[in-house]
Amino acid sequence: MASNRPVLFVDIDNCLYPKSTRILHMMQRNIEKYFETHLELPLEDAKALHRKYYTQYGLALEGLVRHHTVDPLDFNAKVDDALPLEDVLKPDPKLRELLEDADKTKVRLWLFTNAYVNHGKRVVRLLGVDDLFEGITFCDYGASEFIAKPRPAMYEKAMREAGVNSVQDCYFVDDSHLNAKKAAEFGWTAVHLVEASDPLPAEQAAQHQIRGLEELRDVFPQFFKTTGSAGSTGNPVKDS
Repeated sequence: MASNRPVLFVDIDNCLYPKSTRILHMMQRNIEKYFETHLELPLEDAKALHRKYYTQYGLALEGLVRHHTVDPLDFNAKVDDALPLEDVLKPDPKLRELLEDADKTKVRLWLFTNAYVNHGKRVVRLLGVDDLFEGITFCDYGASEFIAKPRPAMYEKAMREAGVNSVQDCYFVDDSHLNAKKAAEFGWTAVHLVEASDPLPAEQAAQHQIRGLEELRDVFPQFFKTTGSAGSTGNPVKDS
């Protein structure tokens, strides 16, 4: 059902939790193992093909399905669902406080991930914030065609599922430079999250660039009950 409130679409992996969890590393290792086992490839060849498919399609699984006989749900079971997330992720009171401070009369919060629904829901449940989002748009591994960020069709899918009609009512935060860039090109107001430990990109991805989610209060003060996180003004961030 359409709503006249804007939607803040929030990426999940390496966005709601920091890279220091090394979940991405564990995920990549599981993917490489899958390439090794199911395609009978040496490790280095598996890594190279993984990089190729991820770069080409934005989702390694799409390359596997297009060019090999792979069951996407089996892939998910052996990659994302096999991650020991319970050993890594714990409830995050600071994250919950930030999300609770969003003024729900002015903005709706919506999860937006390239992962399958199982993984997305598991992450936000372990972080203790699953009840603060109205819904989730995910890459449907059971569909006949994969649609994932940064393809325009994925941003259209998110709008349709969240019930928002105008790109002007779409706001977005993602740790991926490419995803943020393509969202901005699509017409969304996008924020690229670059962790403080990471170098800033040579070219800013989108309208806004932040070093932590707390800075969303300053980038989008109209959406929060309180502001002033000593963070970004929405301008390009500069290293001190």
